[in-house]
Amino acid sequence: MEPRSAPGSVRLFLPDLALALSLFAALYALVFYNAPEQLYRDSDAGWHIVTGERIADRGAVPRVDEYSFSKPGGAWFAWEWAADVAMGLVHKQAGLRGVALLYIAAIAFSAWLWVRLSFVCGANFFAICLLASPMLTTAQLHWLARPHVFGWVLVLTALTLLERARMNVPWAFFIGVLWANVHGSFFLLPIFCIFYGARAAAGAAVVASFINPYGWELHRHLFDYLRNTELLSRVAEFQSFNFHSEGAWQVGVVLLLGIIGFVCALAAGQWSRALTLLLLSAMALRTARGLPVLAMAGLPLAAGAISTALKTWRLVPPFVRRALKYGDRLGALQAPLKGTVSGLVCFALLALAVLGSRAGFPAKEFPVAAVEHLPEGARLLAPDKYGGYLIYRFKGARQVYFDGRSDYYGAAFMKEFVDLVEVRAGYEDIVTKYGFTHALLPPRYSLIPALEKSGWSRLYADETSVLLQRNF
Repeated sequence: MEPRSAPGSVRLFLPDLALALSLFAALYALVFYNAPEQLYRDSDAGWHIVTGERIADRGAVPRVDEYSFSKPGGAWFAWEWAADVAMGLVHKQAGLRGVALLYIAAIAFSAWLWVRLSFVCGANFFAICLLASPMLTTAQLHWLARPHVFGWVLVLTALTLLERARMNVPWAFFIGVLWANVHGSFFLLPIFCIFYGARAAAGAAVVASFINPYGWELHRHLFDYLRNTELLSRVAEFQSFNFHSEGAWQVGVVLLLGIIGFVCALAAGQWSRALTLLLLSAMALRTARGLPVLAMAGLPLAAGAISTALKTWRLVPPFVRRALKYGDRLGALQAPLKGTVSGLVCFALLALAVLGSRAGFPAKEFPVAAVEHLPEGARLLAPDKYGGYLIYRFKGARQVYFDGRSDYYGAAFMKEFVDLVEVRAGYEDIVTKYGFTHALLPPRYSLIPALEKSGWSRLYADETSVLLQRNF
């Protein structure tokens, strides 16, 4: 049975597959994922927002640290400053709800670009539908109010232009400038351009990356950071993914499909796709941060290569060939659909729902209640997990001991922090070194009874955190 085309007047109401998945991703993020809270389960969103507001107010990016008393006045690179400004400006107008809406919109737009790139790569309609679930599941690992989500938008845009052979010098330069000021993954753009044989565009992307407030110093800083294995080995999101965790099978499917796509692209002589999939799969194996990138950027390439292979291999069963042909016709059928009216209505309702929701850092993960009992002028010992929240809660007015900027604090500091919280030999010297007057720690920390034994007392405690005070 042949699929019938929709009348012209209906096309404004019927969404194509890209818009349908975009709407579903936004709805899923809001209703099932509880994005207005879960986007803030990583406290780094806090210092990103405060930094963005300060840049907007001052008209200049920071060059030295303003947030910590443990390492004050050190050189600091706010390399995602443009994303920070976007977050800060939205926060000024609509608070954390507005920032949540900004990121839900970015997630939805990424899903739309994902489908568009899949079709550009020649992926079958059914293949796209089947891969949408593992893509969303894997990307959800890093659904956070942090600038890397904007990086997904840029990598999908770049690959779409490269696959369509439209990545020229102006486009590469524009995307390169934007990317270098939004997220540290900008080095991927010239690499992709080289893989796709766009040498002039690669050169433009390299030149464009130097147009940032820090110039070449940004490149040096990122290079030193990414090759510092001693430091990265202490950052959880740079470690390999735990495939024994619950629900990890869909993440495993993404990695397997990336490898299969690489083999299919290699067999078909699609060298650009093969090299890109090899790089993205290697990144995903090396670090958990690479898995969402593989899901977002690699799966469309893999789907295209696998769809091509299934159409050409002789051993493919006849019913699979018929399904592929029908899927291609469905793809052609949905192509003219716009869904403009329904899309605008749905996203308007979504915006109203988000702006009317309860948004904020989850009270079960952050010391939302405990900070109300924190005295003025306290020199607070708190882990990096709390640092970003504390910066946000006090708008940077109260300096913190530690936060999520691992590139700023360095490996030696992080090693010292581990010695402290694990109550290793010499931990008392670290407490004395920083002159802590109070400690705000998760209840499971073994440092709590150690401090209490040495004369500290509890000011407040709940299921999330314990606030201690030094009594000597």
